Amino acid sequence: MNSGEQTLDLIRLFVLLVGASVLVTLLARRAKLPYTVALVGFGIIAGSVAQPLRIDITPQLVLVVLLPALIFEASYQTDLGKLRSTLGSATLLAGPGVLICAGVIAASLHFGAGLDATQAFVVGAMLSATDPAAVIATFKRLNSPRRLSTLIEAESVFNDGTGIVVFAIAVGLVTHPAGPLEVGWTFVSVVAVSAVLGAAAGYVVSRILPTMGDHLLEVSLSLVLAYGTYLAADALHQSGVIATAVAGIVLGSYGRRRGLSERTEEALDTVWEFTAFLATAFIFLAVGFAISIRSLADVAVPICWAVAGALAGRALIVYGLVGGWRWLSHYTVRLHRRSGRSGLPGAPGPESKDAASRIDPLPTAWLHIVFWSGLRGAVSTALALSLPIDFPNRATLQGITFGVVLFTLVVQATTVEQAVHRWSGTRDAEPACSTADTTASAETAP
Repeated sequence: MNSGEQTLDLIRLFVLLVGASVLVTLLARRAKLPYTVALVGFGIIAGSVAQPLRIDITPQLVLVVLLPALIFEASYQTDLGKLRSTLGSATLLAGPGVLICAGVIAASLHFGAGLDATQAFVVGAMLSATDPAAVIATFKRLNSPRRLSTLIEAESVFNDGTGIVVFAIAVGLVTHPAGPLEVGWTFVSVVAVSAVLGAAAGYVVSRILPTMGDHLLEVSLSLVLAYGTYLAADALHQSGVIATAVAGIVLGSYGRRRGLSERTEEALDTVWEFTAFLATAFIFLAVGFAISIRSLADVAVPICWAVAGALAGRALIVYGLVGGWRWLSHYTVRLHRRSGRSGLPGAPGPESKDAASRIDPLPTAWLHIVFWSGLRGAVSTALALSLPIDFPNRATLQGITFGVVLFTLVVQATTVEQAVHRWSGTRDAEPACSTADTTASAETAP
C-alpha cells in the first residue's frame, strides 16, 4: 500500500469515527446516559466484532494531539474570579490530594495484589487524576449550585496537570530510583516552572488578541497558544499539560477582561468546544478499542484492589483534606462573625459578610457528591496508552487502569445524577454555623 492510499484510509477512518461519535452521543442522550460511557461501550463492541477497527494509539497521538485540546478548552472556560470560594478545596484536591490518592492505590496494589511497588505507583499515578467531564453536563442540566460545579471543573483542570507530573516521576522511578525528598522537589519545581511558562505565554497572547481585529486570526493564535505552550514546555522537560492549562486560564480570565470582541469570544467558545468534544470522543473510543474483556478477566483481582484503593484514596482526600479545610473555614467564619470584623486590618464590621463569602465552607452534603464524582477517564486512559512499548508488565498495568476506568464510568458516572439530586440541595446541606446568607452571596458573586 502506497502513502496515498494510507492517507485516504486515515481520512476514511477519521470520518467514520466522527460519524460514530455523533450517532453514539445522540443515542446516549436519548437514553440519558453519559456519552463517554456509550462511546466506551461502542468501542469495545466495534473492536471485538470488527478487527480492522482495533486502532493502534501511539503515545504522541494521545499526549500531543488529544490532551492539549482537552486541557486548554477546560481551562479556558474556567474563570479565576469564580474560584474564590472553592480555591482552597480545589488546591487540596489537585495538589496533595493527587499524591495521596496515588500512594493509596499503590499501597493497595502492592500489599493486596502483590504488584511490584514501583509498578504499583505507576498505576496509582495513572489513576490519581480524576476526570469529571462526564458529570459536568449533568450538573448544568440539573441547574446545580454554581460553587459545586465550579469546584469539580477546577479540580479537573488542575489535577490533570499534577497527575501527569506524578506519572512522569513514577515512570522515571522504574529505571532511576530516587528518595522522597528528590521526588518532592522534582514535583514542586516542574509544577512551578510549567505554571510560570504558561502564565507568561497566556499573558502575551492576551495582550495581542484584542489588537488583531480578525476573529479567524485570533482563533488561530489561540491554537498556537494551546499547542505551542505544550510543545515548548515539553522541549524544556517540563509539564506541557500544566503550561497549557495555566495559559488557558490566563486567556479565559485576563484575556476576556482585556476586551475580546463578542464575535471573537463566540468563535473561541465554539471552536474549542468542538475540538474538545472530538478529542474526548476519540479518547473514549480508544478506551473501547484498546480493551479486551478477556484481558480484563486475567487481572480481575488486581482491578478489584485498585478500585478499592481508588475509592479509599478519594474518601481520604475528600473527607480528610477537604473536610478538614471545611472545618477550618467554618471556624474562621465564626471568628469573623463573633468579632464583627472582616479579618482585614482596619476594615469595617459590615464587610465581614463579604469576606466570609469568599472563604465560606462547602456544605457537608456536597462532599458526598465530590467523592462520588471522582471519575477516572480520558487522562488515565491516555497515560495508560502512552506507556512505552517496552515498559515492564505493560499489559497488566494497562489492564488494571482500564478496569478502574470502566468501573468509574459504568458504576459512578451512571449514578452520579442520583447523588446530585439527593445531596445538592443547599437548604439541608448548609454547615452547622448557618451560613445560608453567605452561601447565597457566594452563589451570586460574579
